[in-house]
Amino acid sequence: MKALILSCNTGGGHNSAGRAVAEEFVSRGDEAYVLDYLTLAGQGVSRIVGNGYVQIVKKTPKLFGVAYHLGMLVSRLMKKSPVYYLNGRMARYLDEYLQENPVDVIIMPHLYPAETITYMKRKGMELPLTVAIMTDYTCIPFWEETDCDYYTVPHKRLIPSCIRRGLPKEKLIPVGIPVAAACRKDISKKDARNKLGLLSDGRYILVAGGSMGAGDLARIVKLLLEETKEAQIFVVCGSNRKIETGMKKEFLKEERVHVIGYTSQMALYMKACDVLFTKPGGLTSTEAAAVRVPMVHTDPIPGCESANRKFFVKLGMSVSAKTVKGQVKQGLCLLNDQNMASNMMEKQKENVDPDTASGICDFIYKKIQHDLSEC
Repeated sequence: MKALILSCNTGGGHNSAGRAVAEEFVSRGDEAYVLDYLTLAGQGVSRIVGNGYVQIVKKTPKLFGVAYHLGMLVSRLMKKSPVYYLNGRMARYLDEYLQENPVDVIIMPHLYPAETITYMKRKGMELPLTVAIMTDYTCIPFWEETDCDYYTVPHKRLIPSCIRRGLPKEKLIPVGIPVAAACRKDISKKDARNKLGLLSDGRYILVAGGSMGAGDLARIVKLLLEETKEAQIFVVCGSNRKIETGMKKEFLKEERVHVIGYTSQMALYMKACDVLFTKPGGLTSTEAAAVRVPMVHTDPIPGCESANRKFFVKLGMSVSAKTVKGQVKQGLCLLNDQNMASNMMEKQKENVDPDTASGICDFIYKKIQHDLSEC
């Protein structure tokens, strides 16, 4: 088996989902590659698209929300959006790549390459099995104009909305969002703390801003310091060096605050903490639920993250509030009420499968074997 996973650098969640699937394929002895497909047109194209997205999200999140809702409107009024035609221009680059590097399956944890695949199909270009991976708990704009062979859906409850938006029911596979093997390890809180050098009986709060360090992290930390006496607070700023530097400077004299910036041990920190404060990215939220950690969703980037937060809160997998002060209050309730925390972790267990990456690989194996048997 040879799998090509196409993503692009507009946020870390898509890439993380792609790497999780690649990791599973490789563990089975197969070949799998994660490719920023925009680099096929040149590194400059990838940087322009990726940096443009990140800057909009960081500096003008409300503008991103407006664009998201405008996209929902456009998807209802137009047969094919500008997003389709722009990504269609990538078709010749991807076609050339596939002719030189044939694969058995193309997996897409991002809308953009799915648009390109759709364009290629309509132009009669030869393609292997194509599988799109939805990484948010909603059907984002323009999925309905794509034509992949299958779509993995984060939860069975989302199937009706996907159908209403125009995706064929027979193409929808409600298997979940894939997370890395680190999130699937069966490790106790005590062992996780031991690996991180933390006290087994301490109280630990984790505050995370996703891959971009988004959210009012400083305000959350200040309120937690005011409202707790002994809890240790760890802050993960992702790849946002500016936020990391600012947080370290601001809380330099606070012995209970530990700003660790980016870490490759996020799953371990989540397992070790008593409460997690995180923005509601689809992948981040899924990883937290897979690890089973009491979770407070902070302010979302308007659009799909708003839908993610609503979905998790509705199913009891997280709590949230409209204000930062309210979010901190909810987090302290989780910290001090073991029954509330345990009930939330049970809801996470009911609704999020840590082994989704394995399920996706199993589905692809069976589909390819079935197709070969019919040849």
